[in-house]
Amino acid sequence: MAEGGTTLEYTPTWVVAAVCSVIVLISLIVERFLHILGKLLKRKHQKPLFEALQKIKEELMLLGFISLLLTVFQGRINTICISEDLSKKMLPCKKETKETTAHSQTFFSFFPGGTSRRLLAEVSSANSCPEGKVPMLTTTALHHLHIFIFVLACVHVVFCALTILFGSAKIRLWKRWEDSISNKAQDPEQAQDPKLTHVQDHDFIRTRYLGFGKNSYFLGWVHSFFKQFHASVTRADYITLRLGFIMTHCRGNLKFDFHKYMMRALEADFKKVVGISWYLWLFVVLFLLLNVAGWHAYFWIAFIPFILLLAVGTKLEHVIAQLAHEVAEKHVAVQGDLVVHPSDDHFWFNKPKIVLILIHIILFQNSFEMAFFFWIWLQYGFDSCIMGQVGYIIPRLVIGVFIQLLCSYSTLPLYAIVTQMGSSFKKAIFDEHIQEGLVGWAKQAKKKTVLRKAANESNHNQISHREESPLIQMAKAGSNETAMEENKSGEAVHGTAYYGTK
Repeated sequence: MAEGGTTLEYTPTWVVAAVCSVIVLISLIVERFLHILGKLLKRKHQKPLFEALQKIKEELMLLGFISLLLTVFQGRINTICISEDLSKKMLPCKKETKETTAHSQTFFSFFPGGTSRRLLAEVSSANSCPEGKVPMLTTTALHHLHIFIFVLACVHVVFCALTILFGSAKIRLWKRWEDSISNKAQDPEQAQDPKLTHVQDHDFIRTRYLGFGKNSYFLGWVHSFFKQFHASVTRADYITLRLGFIMTHCRGNLKFDFHKYMMRALEADFKKVVGISWYLWLFVVLFLLLNVAGWHAYFWIAFIPFILLLAVGTKLEHVIAQLAHEVAEKHVAVQGDLVVHPSDDHFWFNKPKIVLILIHIILFQNSFEMAFFFWIWLQYGFDSCIMGQVGYIIPRLVIGVFIQLLCSYSTLPLYAIVTQMGSSFKKAIFDEHIQEGLVGWAKQAKKKTVLRKAANESNHNQISHREESPLIQMAKAGSNETAMEENKSGEAVHGTAYYGTK
């Protein structure tokens, strides 16, 4: 191993101690920061955000485990050899480009001699392979892959946090609508007997039902498509959807703080979005596989989250339009405020949760695109062959920024309010202490049900045994005695035959 670089046996101890001190110091700073942030969220009773922070810690732990595996099995991976012909298939760059250039000495090469050490290690591993074969993955390539996984996870967490931060900022602007409704309910002059009004006089119906092409199936979808780009949720939309939710799920509490509930539900969903699920890691493997020179795979892949985001925004806007159509088509006039009827039938496959899964995929794929760009730029340089032509780079960056802005300021606020129009409500409708009480009550009830069921079965067996008539019990006893006598006679015959053979 000496030809691959200087080992710890001949490395100055002050160098080892200094490097370890810096690494440990950075790790402790990050750990203390996350710990203090968690205590702050707990103090402010932000349980959903605290759980999201725990999810981030899990992702960091997973990254640490991946890093450990790559480090421990680095030597084993370098000893795996493949044929030269197989190593020349599906390359990210054409073979004319030098495999090792000056770009490898980049932002990530912190320590002196780091690049030369890796190159020497590659020469060593290459010499270990027989003639006509090369290492499956060199030390430098393994090191770069390690950095890419780390950059991907960091960019995904940052982008998700920015999306939730900007989206929540817009949703908080709706708080003034909630306050105006509460003030109106408390004003005795406003709280009068509801009057009979024509349906088409309501602002919600005028903006969502009346107008050119809104009654048409095709043009209705077109209108929903363009609606997501400007004033996706208006004051009339908020007031109507809020009242529909309250009248369906908590009719007895007309002063219910719908805005507070919506924010708690969004914070609870954030912990699901910030994680990297197993199917997202499959996407990473697929994208890395398709990064072949001349295919421009990353340019075409950039359109997947773009199309999905437009489809999700259009669907959410169309759900609001469907609610308006139901009321307008069933009623000519209503007494009091307009009330819509939430239902899962308005969502894909009658499951509002699908929207959250799609938003999760959109944010991750967009994060992957941006992380790949930053990684190539810092690791190999902007003019690297892996980066691709400028004509393909600029559209990808524009699409990535557009997805981030549209998802933050339009799609996420739409998701926060429209997904409450399902047939059921989320547990965020209760305060935190009530949620804990309900969970404890449910566990106790389940435990009592199991114990009661076991007791009933035991009593049933005892009663059935007591209810047997004496005649049946004598018959069972007789059959048992007969069986025992037959077994004894059989054993005797078997013993006689055995001794007879002797």
